[in-house]
Amino acid sequence: MVKEIHHWYSPALDKEMPIAVYGHYGDALLMIPTAAADYLEYERFQLIEALRPLIDAGKIKIFSVNSINTESWMNKPMEGAHKAIRQNQFNEYIFNEVVPFIKTFTSNETPIISCGASFGAFHSMNLFLKRPDLFSGVIAMSGVYDLMEYTDGYYDEQVYFNSPSHYIPNLTDPTILEKIRKGRIVIATGSGNHEDPNANRRFSDVLNSKSIPHRLEIWAADVHHDWPTWRKMLPYFLGE
Repeated sequence: MVKEIHHWYSPALDKEMPIAVYGHYGDALLMIPTAAADYLEYERFQLIEALRPLIDAGKIKIFSVNSINTESWMNKPMEGAHKAIRQNQFNEYIFNEVVPFIKTFTSNETPIISCGASFGAFHSMNLFLKRPDLFSGVIAMSGVYDLMEYTDGYYDEQVYFNSPSHYIPNLTDPTILEKIRKGRIVIATGSGNHEDPNANRRFSDVLNSKSIPHRLEIWAADVHHDWPTWRKMLPYFLGE
């Protein structure tokens, strides 16, 4: 498997940001880490290895970025308004820096799918829904799509515009909605320990209310919020 590490100083985030690239060809899969983890997390927990057959076959090329969650929603002493600012800076980093980087390693026509587990599922869904012109789909595993779950009660306009459960019900722009509807959306979760299947059902209802096609899969009670689940889920959905 081809593996490369790249990095650059991000103007949006005002810091050096690394990115791991796996594979030589295929549709681009942008992977956002869980919680406070880093760009090598999916490799450490053997999810990249679980995807090796698809990578080696030239079906997918993976781009795994670093997290900034400890500089935003997981930084307890930080003021809520500053957390929201950092969230927006991360979005801009992805849209204006990472996506062009991906295109230099693929092509302008190569589909980009956002993907993540846990808090990475929230990010991947939010990125796709905000910019369906850049992403062709999303695979979100074991996520929650109401940002208020992470804000310790803080709420402002920027929280609203980064919380899919809040802004999608009020989205009326027909051009954006049509682009979202053309994307491939997978929402998957288990029903076991530390999973929240009802949160996924509620977000599915939100998408249904806007006639946004998507696939909701809720796996059984023995499927927990943990790496064995995601090592099964992601190859399964990508393989289809």
